[in-house]
Amino acid sequence: MRTIRTRKHTAALGAVTAVLALALTACGGGDETGTKSAGSADNAASAGASTDAGQSSDATKATGASKATGASKADSTAQNTGATKAGAGTSKTSTSKGGSTASGNTSDSYAYKHACKSSDLSVRVYPREGSATQQVIEVNNTGTNSCGLSYFPRVSLGASKASDHSGDITPAVPGGLGGAPAYPVKPKTAAIAVIDLNPSGGNGLTWINEMNVLADGDHMPNADTQNFELGPDVKVRDPKLGLYRGTVADAVSSMKSAGKS
Repeated sequence: MRTIRTRKHTAALGAVTAVLALALTACGGGDETGTKSAGSADNAASAGASTDAGQSSDATKATGASKATGASKADSTAQNTGATKAGAGTSKTSTSKGGSTASGNTSDSYAYKHACKSSDLSVRVYPREGSATQQVIEVNNTGTNSCGLSYFPRVSLGASKASDHSGDITPAVPGGLGGAPAYPVKPKTAAIAVIDLNPSGGNGLTWINEMNVLADGDHMPNADTQNFELGPDVKVRDPKLGLYRGTVADAVSSMKSAGKS
């Protein structure tokens, strides 16, 4: 019986020893596993951080590239737009200049059939240099075509403040007129007539201070008559008016023949 108990006790001790050995083994294995697990976790975190950093860097690069591309596109668009506007402006200017260079008909035959319009004329009256009694009447064609005028302007001399101009003085003109149907005036040129208010230089009318000029007495209405002040010391007596000519000298010669048939 004692032998059996001893064997049982020995067996029990052996079992306890085995259990302790297993426990120790388990503890050692658990430490190793835990260490490995911690290591794996650190490595995973490191790998995750590395991946995040890589993604962040890639995202930054992508964003930067996108911004650069966008800026480049914006700059390119702005430059292209500017070039287009400049081109349009240049095209417009070129077209406008091209249209303004068109020339009209400058032939005398055209002028004979087309009377001048007052809107295409500019009239000036001024004293003739070297004469105290003569005035120059200058009619400029500002249009683009030649046009025709009557042989001389219709002129009357009177008082600027008069309500009735029936007493105005009209000058003598050359007689024996004939030939071309009109006096032709080319574009940007002038038809010139000269009037002598007092050819003899003697005493004359002193109440006259205005000259009324209608460039074409044959075709224009009286409403197109223009008025020019003569000045305070004018004396008018037997005035003479010449035909339209191309120069002042020729107009003076024509004026001197006025009153003669």
